[in-house]
Amino acid sequence: MSDQNEPDPLDLFDEIIAEETDRDPDLAVIEAGSRTLRTQGGPQQADVPARPEDPEVDKALREVEAELATRWGETKLEPSVARIAALMDVLGEPQRSYPSIHITGTNGKTSTARMIEALLGAFELRTGRYTSPHVQSITERISLDGAPISAERFIETYQDIKPYIEMVDSSQEYRLSFFEVLTGMAYAAFADAPVDVAVVEVGMGGSWDATNVIDADVAVVTPIDLDHTDRLGNTPGEIAGEKAGIVKQDATVIMAQQPVDAAQVLLKKAVEVDATVAREGLEFGVVARQVAVGGQLVTLRGLGGEYPEVYLPLHGAHQAHNAAVALAAVEAFFGVGAARAEPLDIDTVRKAFAAVSSPGRMEVVRRSPTVVLDAAHNPAGARVTAEAIGEAFDFSRLIGVVGASGDKNVRGLLEAFEPIFAEIVVTQNTSHRAMDADALAAIAVEVFGDERVQVEPRLPDALEAAITLAEEEGEFTGGGVLVTGSVITVGEARLLLGKG
Repeated sequence: MSDQNEPDPLDLFDEIIAEETDRDPDLAVIEAGSRTLRTQGGPQQADVPARPEDPEVDKALREVEAELATRWGETKLEPSVARIAALMDVLGEPQRSYPSIHITGTNGKTSTARMIEALLGAFELRTGRYTSPHVQSITERISLDGAPISAERFIETYQDIKPYIEMVDSSQEYRLSFFEVLTGMAYAAFADAPVDVAVVEVGMGGSWDATNVIDADVAVVTPIDLDHTDRLGNTPGEIAGEKAGIVKQDATVIMAQQPVDAAQVLLKKAVEVDATVAREGLEFGVVARQVAVGGQLVTLRGLGGEYPEVYLPLHGAHQAHNAAVALAAVEAFFGVGAARAEPLDIDTVRKAFAAVSSPGRMEVVRRSPTVVLDAAHNPAGARVTAEAIGEAFDFSRLIGVVGASGDKNVRGLLEAFEPIFAEIVVTQNTSHRAMDADALAAIAVEVFGDERVQVEPRLPDALEAAITLAEEEGEFTGGGVLVTGSVITVGEARLLLGKG
């Protein structure tokens, strides 16, 4: 029962407005709405868990991580679902014990998955979410009820299915990969919970991705662009051919805005399997949006009608579009627009979106100077991040800290950021996939010019150098730092800056 003396968040609205007498009235209203809706959304749960405090649990988790590390990493794969299908078979097909929403695309998958999860949870469904890669802790990849599973549960799940993993390893040409084992763990954990619905993000592609042993009623396709071209194709249309593999018979496809060739491929696949398609910009979309303190206020058009004045505590137009896709996916899951005509309850939708977070995506982790983390790792992601930075922040001087993976289009990434970075500090994370800082610097010099590039191979030194450069503007001016280029770089920076 709630405390009778606790003030109603809506009653605070006028008080907040009254406090803002020295500001533009419209800005005061936006801020009041933001703060009120954040209160209604409730406290956000810890999205990125720290290492276990119990030494024995931490040791056991490290042992599991070490065993997983002996397997093929996420960049080495053999395009087949044979191994994961064999694992599901010996486990008793756990992935078929609950309905699911399957998400593919190039950018925006994890943020969209988090929004879908928040909406389903607000409607009192027990959720399981499987996303990748993780920002800091491997346990982030498997979530129940909106929070990463505990280290203890992660260890227990691994130990429970380990005999079956070894059984499949011995019967296949190749052992199960790191990602395949984690996928099996997620599906088993969801069945054990049990969940009412699973929200599953593909690792790469779709048709042969390890997650693609589910028959999802709703398939979500976020914007497709060029990434993993060595495995998926050299055009959006070719890449869409792989990603269309998650579209199953009689499913509903929620399609974000796409390049024309990608849209044609997806629509053709939908026709082949009698799937229903809802397209952003036609059946659903973003009606209006305005910048608000800590995020934005959006009006969304869903499959069942309009949802006005929804506060989203995330920056950037791309997050508003992700929200529209997430809303349509949940409407489709509940049959809105098909089995039922009325929209979802607006107050529940507002409460869900107000509580959404997405660590490492336009995340502010420090002030004075402001340090923003964003996991953009390809040119398309960098372009939307650059646009979002310009909209959400009024930096007079922005310093970039970039550590990228060697298998990415690094030049395209840097070219997207060049207009907004006054200077760039190139570095590298601790992953074996990281591009050497000197190699990255050579490309950066070609893009930015020698005088705008600084090289600091160690990330702690790079952060310190960037903060120092930003502070040269003076204490009360608008210098800022953006750390980007890789999820791993962002995760390591997050730890160094005291998050998690």
